[in-house]
Amino acid sequence: MRNLLSALVAFLVVQLPANAYALLQKGADAPAITLDAAHAGKVEQFSLGDALSKGPVVVYFYPKSFTSVCTLEANLFAEAMPQFEKLGASVIGISTDDIETQKEFSTKECRDKFPVAADADGAVAKAYDSARARGGDSVMAARTSYVITPDGKIASAHAAGDAESHIATALQFLKAHPKNTGTPKAK
Repeated sequence: MRNLLSALVAFLVVQLPANAYALLQKGADAPAITLDAAHAGKVEQFSLGDALSKGPVVVYFYPKSFTSVCTLEANLFAEAMPQFEKLGASVIGISTDDIETQKEFSTKECRDKFPVAADADGAVAKAYDSARARGGDSVMAARTSYVITPDGKIASAHAAGDAESHIATALQFLKAHPKNTGTPKAK
């Protein structure tokens, strides 16, 4: 019975919408990110600064690899990667899972299309106002996403419990702005 209750609580925590969480504001400096990440099953160092030198970056936080909504979100980001690439953007997913879990998730669910980083202590999620208590001192990432422009600024911030809106919101923002900048298109 205790295991069933623990499983139910864990499920509800993962499924809770992130709308109640404060987000970094548009125009704010994006906190630095340097984490071990898995891409196509291989571990690499992800640096937000390096990624921004190539164009805008969609940073999305998700609660737990291999759970239903997180898996759907990874699948949807993978399917949308050609659109993100056409817009000059890259994508990084971040959760508090360990790097071994991320290696498997990057291949099975991200379909080798983009990296997923291991923020095991939740420090990056906290810096992005995308962390929630999991019990004790541990945290888990809340479902949030940001578009960060090459100048290191938050251009778009989104929090929602569903998977689909994160992809749609990021693509909509990027389509409304010219490639590799965060400034509105001239009319």
